[in-house]
Amino acid sequence: GSVGSQSMRKFSCVSLSTQQLNIRQLVNYEKQQVPLNAIMFITTKGIKICVSPNQKWVKAAIKNIDQRRTTK
Repeated sequence: GSVGSQSMRKFSCVSLSTQQLNIRQLVNYEKQQVPLNAIMFITTKGIKICVSPNQKWVKAAIKNIDQRRTTK
């Protein structure tokens, strides 16, 4: 068994995007600790984008998504 033989069904972040995303185009997010600490945003088109959790806009986007979830 080589290291790469583990089944990776879930998408995981290996690199982080530095660009700010449009919060209105984000529908969901997942927190991730492995292989690196990241937030994975899922856009309206189903695209998964990984970003650093310590950025100000990322925290705002998470809050925004959480609020949208609770109002439904």
